[in-house]
Amino acid sequence: MKKLLTIVVVLAALTLVGCKNSKKANTHVVVGENNTKTDSADDGDSTLYGVCGDGSAMHTLQLITDAGDTIDYLIDDSKADPVQGGLMAGDRMAVVGYKDANGEYTATSIINLTTLLGKWVSLDKNFEIQEGGTVKCYIKEETNPWTSWKIYNGKLVLNRDTFTIDNLGADSLYLENNEGIFTFKREK
Repeated sequence: MKKLLTIVVVLAALTLVGCKNSKKANTHVVVGENNTKTDSADDGDSTLYGVCGDGSAMHTLQLITDAGDTIDYLIDDSKADPVQGGLMAGDRMAVVGYKDANGEYTATSIINLTTLLGKWVSLDKNFEIQEGGTVKCYIKEETNPWTSWKIYNGKLVLNRDTFTIDNLGADSLYLENNEGIFTFKREK
């Protein structure tokens, strides 16, 4: 009986020691702002900001972060269109992605902030997204004008309204939320 108890205790101890430093194989790490790595379940902003580098191509993004680091991302093309606004060297980018178990960085959402800036109009809205997080409204009669913007976890936040960017082109912007899809054209 003592031998059986000893064997059970030794096996339990080996199991505890063996499991101490194991990690899940499919753990995804989100690369956040200032190149800090956080778990994807974190409630904070997982967007990384920087400038598009010369090494960017059709399926890869070279991002020179605000901290000065260079990260080469593979673009996840399982989503219909993960790149909004195009990839142009020197343009400011907002990227949401993760580092997989093999150490490869994968971008799931890329927004070209340089393309996003500018004057946008629709039937009932006329506003300008400006650098520094401000929005200028050109309709004085609007009851709740947008005054600020930011990118949060790959989504565009205008004041308190959160939108998914469905399409961002040189002359068009499609935003979607639970109230519908809103289309804007660029005013020059």
